[in-house]
Amino acid sequence: MKLLVTGGAGFIGSCFIKHILNKYPSYKIINLDALTYCGNLNNLINVEKNPNYKFIKGNICDKNLVREIISGVDCVINFAAESHVDNSINNPEIFIETNIKGTLNLLQASKECKIKRYLQISTDEVYGTLGSSGYFYETTPLAPNSPYSASKASADLLVRAFYETYKFPVLITRCSNNYGPYQYPEKLIPFFILRLLNNQKVPVYGDGMNVRDWLYVYDHCEAIDLVLHKGVEGEIYNIGGHNEKTNLEITNLILEKMGKDSSYIEYVEDRLGHDRRYAISNDKITSQLGWSPKITFEEGINKTIDWYLSHQNWIKSIEEKKRI
Repeated sequence: MKLLVTGGAGFIGSCFIKHILNKYPSYKIINLDALTYCGNLNNLINVEKNPNYKFIKGNICDKNLVREIISGVDCVINFAAESHVDNSINNPEIFIETNIKGTLNLLQASKECKIKRYLQISTDEVYGTLGSSGYFYETTPLAPNSPYSASKASADLLVRAFYETYKFPVLITRCSNNYGPYQYPEKLIPFFILRLLNNQKVPVYGDGMNVRDWLYVYDHCEAIDLVLHKGVEGEIYNIGGHNEKTNLEITNLILEKMGKDSSYIEYVEDRLGHDRRYAISNDKITSQLGWSPKITFEEGINKTIDWYLSHQNWIKSIEEKKRI
């Protein structure tokens, strides 16, 4: 089996590549990544010499390159995306270009080359926001509230359209907030850890009571693996951790773990269009494919904080890249 993983130098994509190469020694992987600010080949040092792994620097919007690469693979797993909500508020254009046009480019090339499966990695943010109860299901109407989530919802609809129109073998997964090692420090958990390492305060939006469901990245990778191999074509699978926490709970947990107190919290003006609560139902993937998360939140968050504290060189490489 030969896989094309797009965006494989990013957080989830790089963890997925390592998961697959470890679990399936005969599989070959091509990693196509543009190496934008959050792409980091240091995430893949442990596999860069693996004969079944190949890295190609390139953009999914490059039609000729994508067509050339896809012609030799069996499956495409698309992680490539602009994903930081704050950046989408300030500069939505690049999100349209990468997340929508890039996805369309991949779909067209994949259809032309008659690949066996195309898997789109999406997000629970496409569903919008929830009240104090209830869950997102695969049948929940799409109601994105940021340019980022709107671009991901648009991409999902293109993927669906290729199945309905062409009977092209697609799958979609939508996950809750991932956390774990190798996450670029613009996201809440690593951002706060790095701030505290530098003895700086951590900025908490609004009242800090926005709720997110947290999923350990390697649990997510196992779910993607399962959907890729056993998922039903044309279907959507929600992947969540059933770990609902307020941002303030996460903040206090990190402060406690790092020996800091609440004086390190700085409340700031809330983000524009900030969704109040996300919560995702795993019922479909659990009942149909037998997946469930293995890592408890308590175990996962401790492992994550310990990883950042013990990988100062990785953090330093990120800081050096920022200055270039």
